[in-house]
Amino acid sequence: MAATSVSPPEKYYPEEKRGSIAEGEVSSADHDHGAESELQRLLSTRHLTMIALGSSIGMGLWLGSGTSLSNGGPAGIFIGYILAGSMIWSVSHSIGEMAIMYPLPSAYVQWTSKFICPAAAFALGWSYWFSYVITIANELAAAHTVLSFWTTKVPTAAWITIFWAVIVAINVGAVTVFGEVEVVASSIKFGWIFVVIISMIVISAGGAPNHDAVGFRYWNAEPFTNGFKGWLSVMPTCIFAMSGGENSGLVASEMRNPRRAVPRAVSSIWVRLALFYLLGSLMITITVSPYNPDLFGGSGTNASPFVIAYRDAGLEPLAHIMNAVIFISVVSTGSISGYGGSRTTVGLAQLNMAPKIFTRADKTGRPWAGLTITLLLGGALAYLNVSENGANVFTWFSNLTSLFTLFGWGTICLSHIRMRRAWALQGRTPDMLPWRSWVFPYAAWWGFIWCVVLICVEFYLSVWPLGESPSVKTFFANYVSIVLVIVLYLGAKIFYYRGPLLVDLKTVDLDKDRRFYVDAAAEDGEADERGLGEKKNPAVKAAKGVVKFFGGEL
Repeated sequence: MAATSVSPPEKYYPEEKRGSIAEGEVSSADHDHGAESELQRLLSTRHLTMIALGSSIGMGLWLGSGTSLSNGGPAGIFIGYILAGSMIWSVSHSIGEMAIMYPLPSAYVQWTSKFICPAAAFALGWSYWFSYVITIANELAAAHTVLSFWTTKVPTAAWITIFWAVIVAINVGAVTVFGEVEVVASSIKFGWIFVVIISMIVISAGGAPNHDAVGFRYWNAEPFTNGFKGWLSVMPTCIFAMSGGENSGLVASEMRNPRRAVPRAVSSIWVRLALFYLLGSLMITITVSPYNPDLFGGSGTNASPFVIAYRDAGLEPLAHIMNAVIFISVVSTGSISGYGGSRTTVGLAQLNMAPKIFTRADKTGRPWAGLTITLLLGGALAYLNVSENGANVFTWFSNLTSLFTLFGWGTICLSHIRMRRAWALQGRTPDMLPWRSWVFPYAAWWGFIWCVVLICVEFYLSVWPLGESPSVKTFFANYVSIVLVIVLYLGAKIFYYRGPLLVDLKTVDLDKDRRFYVDAAAEDGEADERGLGEKKNPAVKAAKGVVKFFGGEL
């Protein structure tokens, strides 16, 4: 069943807007955020679609799944991705409704301020910005692990420096350069996953040079390697792997027509969940033993389980190609985190939660202040990998990021719930929305409740970690994210945003910061743009066909 798109009649516009919008135009009430923040609307439907498909495919899936397989077993990792997938699917639908109506530079921060409270937005904005910084550091640290498959002669610091420079170069280029790089990277990842699925089925069936028919041997032997607690320990990595899927909410502020592009990105979430995470994780459970010492975090080479599967099957060329695709994912996810972090600071500055210099951007839409601080700090933290074990650093960063992500996803779902409540309290009906999700309110509540539950689960794992004795050091290393969120919230509430815990939904100005759409909505231009994207990039055309197969629209 498809989500519904609605073009509201003119009577739904504020009185002062009637007659002021020409057919085919879009407009924002009160002001144009792209102009106010100096960001430019230069990204197309093609950019958003491919970013939504491949933006979060990085070390969490390709590398971190090895640790998850070892800790949770075949069934543990597969069920973990099913739960995490249902959550990001729910979050994506919440983002879809709000990003079309309120396409703002740091979307979820500004939605939280509008519908929950400014103090929560302050905590969310700065904690989320820090999660982008950590992700950059994590991807750079993981780059050394990936490249060690080919050579160990280059120092860790050298690899980090080289690819830090690459990520910086992508982000300091024009916004359209960033968009094109992500289209190429996402196309490679999207195309390669089909090779992975088919080849690993063949390997599991005994068709590889080693002729070892694995089948579901590891599922039958021990589906959960460490019981229920082992499965719980898998969840932080699964959440980390899917973090970044919400970036479509940020990109919407630089879209020419969010009402056309965002629903397609929401529809495409099925493809990413089904192909990358669910089938991808299933493939390693039928080809790699959870006790293989070469898995990331083990005593051997610390390789990706996908690389191990090809190498052990005697398919060395595919192992090298797989490692190259993983490396591309490192650069892609790192550059997206630089983009997300810099746009988050723009939104914070618009809310007077950061210095006004963060709203400034040059004529090509680059917010230099936000880019500089995000990329510098992210690169600097990556050097922790020089003196510490790479797997330990990855696990630590992943746990921190997953907690920030859970807080972010939870506030997105709660903002959506409260936005709809405000909409109803002020006498507006769902058919007045420019686009509405067909799974509201069930998906929003599902996502919100599981975010709360998993934050509690991670508290339990921080106090009683798997395979370790409880300690204060371990607790703060794994749970400091929530401690930081609480400190930021209380500090903002006490010193800056005193008042009720939640904003009064009856007084929320639903038309402030809103973008309005007329019936035509630039259909012709967007159609031409989509056609150009398909001609230039066959992966976009292939993705369109797959999404339609799943019942969506692209």
